[in-house]
Amino acid sequence: MTKFERFDDSNAPAESLPLIEKSKKAFGRLPGLHSVMAGSPPLLDGYQTLHRLFAEETAFDADEKTVVWQTINVYHECHYCVPAHTGIAKMMGVSDEISDALRDETPLPSGKLEALRLFTLAMLETRGNPSEDAFEAFYAAGYGERQVLDIILGLAQKVMSNYTNHVAHTPVDAPMQKFSWTPKAQR
Repeated sequence: MTKFERFDDSNAPAESLPLIEKSKKAFGRLPGLHSVMAGSPPLLDGYQTLHRLFAEETAFDADEKTVVWQTINVYHECHYCVPAHTGIAKMMGVSDEISDALRDETPLPSGKLEALRLFTLAMLETRGNPSEDAFEAFYAAGYGERQVLDIILGLAQKVMSNYTNHVAHTPVDAPMQKFSWTPKAQR
């Protein structure tokens, strides 16, 4: 099995050092994902930028951000990101009912959130070519073109993290281990 190096202040490329500091400032520690990404300063920089844009500048509230992130994480079966975003959702005040439904791939408690989950899945399953019916259902739930484009931003961010975690087999960070997760197909 290929083993990817993890980086910190002592061994990271010089270009990654300010990015590592930014991660530590934001999270109070260096997340394992970021320690792997630090091996490619442009990857870590891009990921941090997309994360900030999705988290701070999209038209989504905390519940909706969690739906987009976790729908993608669960679809990609990311052993690292599902627990991480479960913890992040708790910090954002998202209910356990929403988090549990996303982790278990069961319908969400709100029709609007379920429409967001289903449209995000349609984007994943069709590689960005959802059917007209999918668009109509999404728009009927109260979303619009802005949210379609914001989902694409979330997809770009999550592909970077999910794929990095797959190839690097990133261990789940200690604070998030209590939210460990097994894909539905493997239960």
